[in-house]
Amino acid sequence: MVPANFEVISKTPCQLGEGPLWDHDSGRLFWLDSYDPHLYYLDSEGSIQQHVLPAMAGSLAVIDDTRVLLALQTGLHEYHLTTRELTLVHDPEPNRPETRMNDGKVDRAGNFVFGSMGVTERKIGLGSLYRYRPSGELETLLDDIIVSNGPAFSPSGDTFYFTDGRRRILAYDYDPNGPLSNERVFFDTRKINSASDGCTVDAAGNLWTALIGSGEIACIDQDGALKIRIDMPVSLPSSVNFGGLSLSVLYVTSIRNSGNRTDSHLLSGHIFALNDVGVSGLAEPRFSCRTSLYANCWYD
Repeated sequence: MVPANFEVISKTPCQLGEGPLWDHDSGRLFWLDSYDPHLYYLDSEGSIQQHVLPAMAGSLAVIDDTRVLLALQTGLHEYHLTTRELTLVHDPEPNRPETRMNDGKVDRAGNFVFGSMGVTERKIGLGSLYRYRPSGELETLLDDIIVSNGPAFSPSGDTFYFTDGRRRILAYDYDPNGPLSNERVFFDTRKINSASDGCTVDAAGNLWTALIGSGEIACIDQDGALKIRIDMPVSLPSSVNFGGLSLSVLYVTSIRNSGNRTDSHLLSGHIFALNDVGVSGLAEPRFSCRTSLYANCWYD
């Protein structure tokens, strides 16, 4: 076990910190509070901007310097960072108040892959995994999910990593224009008495994941072998993403009170920067829609 050499980035803690996302083009670090719905970002000048959201937030993707795509309980929305205008572009689960959107990530081809889960009950069958294309097309990739967590893509984009709430990390062969295939268990977190939440990959193709409950960050190589375990100052780290100018900082969100779990540690709910993990990550792709989702993509 390696102790974390960390810096606290946030000024105030989140209830349920999620979705850390470094946008390399703008030099901004985004994150969400799912339970007390807010969008935060640290701008290139070091100031933290705060935006109140109208519904539980699961994940986001950057469209351009002024717009992001938000996966909220009420569906996918385009959000303008300057005007603060929020526009619904797709609701994948209409008339289902018992579910909400959760983790998501843009694939190497510019599509947004995200999933859902139960708001209060974690039951098999409540969650699904979707792929949303810039054209406005929505595809269902998986059903019968307890909690959609983790999504990450290998550097080449042909392997997809995902956790479904069953204390395992799954891997699939990934084609951005086809279904998921060749499902296999990449890593069973039960053997280390933990569970995986959000994930990311480094430039060498290793998978990094937040081990929720055991208060650690793990690095797993491409063969599924555990390489590193980093001890965090909180028990509920929730997600990870590489960022910084050289993509060598690992950002980690955490949970204070998710409604199901609480963490009494002093720093719970904050977002951390780990500066010495010894590897660099990859720049996350932007969602590749070039014009307004509402005006163009929805109707293509």
